[in-house]
Amino acid sequence: MENLSRHYRTGTEVVAALDGVDLEIQRGEFIAIMGASGSGKSTMMNVLGCLDRPTGGKYYFEGHDVGKMDDDSRTRLRAGVFGFVFQQYNLLPRMNAIEQVELPLVYRKVKNRRVRAKQALVAVGLGDRMKHKPTEMSGGQQQRVAIARTLVVNPRVILADEPTGALDTRTGEEVMGILASLVREHGITVILVTHEQSVADHAERVVRMRDGKIVEDTRRPVWAVS
Repeated sequence: MENLSRHYRTGTEVVAALDGVDLEIQRGEFIAIMGASGSGKSTMMNVLGCLDRPTGGKYYFEGHDVGKMDDDSRTRLRAGVFGFVFQQYNLLPRMNAIEQVELPLVYRKVKNRRVRAKQALVAVGLGDRMKHKPTEMSGGQQQRVAIARTLVVNPRVILADEPTGALDTRTGEEVMGILASLVREHGITVILVTHEQSVADHAERVVRMRDGKIVEDTRRPVWAVS
């Protein structure tokens, strides 16, 4: 991101959700973006994941100027590169775990989707919960299903917006451990948005935002990461 901005108009007022942001993220990084409500961290994630367009500045992904892409190109980039994990699990109540994870592959008309869905569920420790529906699982298990649903499309980047916000402390730690393992073992880039220091402590790099600007960018030694 180079001098990136995102402005919103509310009536006669213009709000700068992002205001001249410069940020470079390397492949395979685990980065936490922190800030209070209204700091711009969620807007940052939406722009990074091609869910929103910046008002000004440049956003390059692997050397390509995302701002110059048409809607179809942006959609292909979003579907082929990014995986999303949110605070709410967004599971369908009538589907069991393996059906939930298969769903993105159904849209892509993938033939071996059952095998890939099983592998993704095993990777998040739910090999014994494949036939369970959301009402038969804990919040942590549901979030793991949501992560598996993201993993099954082989994303290069995972964007996680407050992924532990609806979980108790112990379960949240387990979910963060899964995300950290995706970085270590698979080289996936994980970009985490959070307002909790204990969650950010799992990341190797912490970017703090205030009023749409980056006010701190700190890399932590590996031994200091939770």
